[in-house]
Amino acid sequence: MGIVAGLDSSSAFTHIVVCDTDTGAVLRQGYAAHPVEAKATEVDPQAWLLSLGEAASGGVLEGVEAIGVSAQQHGLVPLDRQGNLVRPALLGNDRRAQASAADLIDGLGGRQAWAEAVGSVPQAAQAVAKLRWLARTEPENARHVAAVLQPHDWLVWQLLGRPARRTTDRGAASGTGYWSAGSGSYRPDLVELALGHQAALPEVLGPADTAGTTPEGLLISAGTGEIMAAAFGLGVAAGDAVVSLGASGSVMAVHHEALADPRGMITSFADATGMHLPVVHTSNAVRALRGTAEMLGLDGGPEELSELALKSTPGASGLVLLPYLEGERTPRLPHAAGTLSGLRRESMRPEHLARAAFEGMLCSLTDALDVLRDRGVEVRRVFLLGAAAELPAVRALAPAVFGTQVVVPQPEQYAALGAARQAAWALGVSRGTLDPRTPPAWRGAAAQVLEPGDEVAVGRAVRQQYAATRDQIHPGAFGAGDTV
Repeated sequence: MGIVAGLDSSSAFTHIVVCDTDTGAVLRQGYAAHPVEAKATEVDPQAWLLSLGEAASGGVLEGVEAIGVSAQQHGLVPLDRQGNLVRPALLGNDRRAQASAADLIDGLGGRQAWAEAVGSVPQAAQAVAKLRWLARTEPENARHVAAVLQPHDWLVWQLLGRPARRTTDRGAASGTGYWSAGSGSYRPDLVELALGHQAALPEVLGPADTAGTTPEGLLISAGTGEIMAAAFGLGVAAGDAVVSLGASGSVMAVHHEALADPRGMITSFADATGMHLPVVHTSNAVRALRGTAEMLGLDGGPEELSELALKSTPGASGLVLLPYLEGERTPRLPHAAGTLSGLRRESMRPEHLARAAFEGMLCSLTDALDVLRDRGVEVRRVFLLGAAAELPAVRALAPAVFGTQVVVPQPEQYAALGAARQAAWALGVSRGTLDPRTPPAWRGAAAQVLEPGDEVAVGRAVRQQYAATRDQIHPGAFGAGDTV
């Protein structure tokens, strides 16, 4: 038996899990909050190291032979020629680069040109947009940028003692806006377009590669971004989709190839196994439930709204809520507002509005699923993540609306577990006991499995009612064949 560790440095904390290399059983854990505000948009990366040190205190890493690193995505760590910080790191939640992203889209000739080049259309969160923002608003700092890293790249580099070789992985690189998951290569011309000059970019490692060994002899695996690590920790594979329920929503699925989408609705990430993770985002998920609960005066929020919704019937007596409260990304309706349709005397009851909110949220996410399905992505089951996945109304409605088996995993630190699994893989490959093409077979996540059963036809009717309202109010929002 060997021992490995997975380290997840999120936007707010560092979580470490120490696991058995053969089974993935968690032996011990460490945790520490970051010494900065969770909502900060820029930070000195030393804060990540301080948090890491605290999480690893008390002998958490004793006996560990290899470490995998997962970290928050879309951060930008700009370095000068000596490897020193040019300025504090810019984080993924920094939206100041929105105008810069629009400039870049025009600069390359439009959304389709970007989708074909790197599999995504620039967004404010991406590193490429942050580089353009830096060049436009802090030109003196921009001139000193000689190398660019992301948070997990920087942490790996620090753990290895700041060697001359800097590395990243396919997953993190695919979110930058200047590396293509389709071609497996950088587009340095896009870095120059954004920054105004070239900058050194980290070497992109394969899933089972080793970034290096620490002075103490610890093997450090390639590492990856938080989304890719969580998918690896969950054990999702081809045929699986993951629906994440936050204030906004996201849908991703494991696929055998990168998908270029000229509409920009699909972001073509790479995963942590050598496959691909196309992702579709929605701007509104749980925020629609919270807003409806507030409108109905429910102090219990989504939990009380769930109880009320289950007193209604499928289709909410004809009431349809389009949950585009903050505009929408899928379909691309940035200036849209939410719509409540189907008001009749018999439908004007609190329980019907409550149900319409849940059906609207789930139908919107199914629209996102259909964007992937229409591009040939197979979806045999859906993993449902987020606190809202525990709501009885979500569990009751999701299998029928999605039209497939729904898996609700037990809450765990899946990103840290994915990082640990990657460490076990790299360690096994380095010793010749594992195939670099096949990750270790750890036991899957403990989960509740929900089947659609006889409710598939009911779910289809709810979807058709929603789609009819959507297409009437926003005709052409989806192209032909995009959704039901």
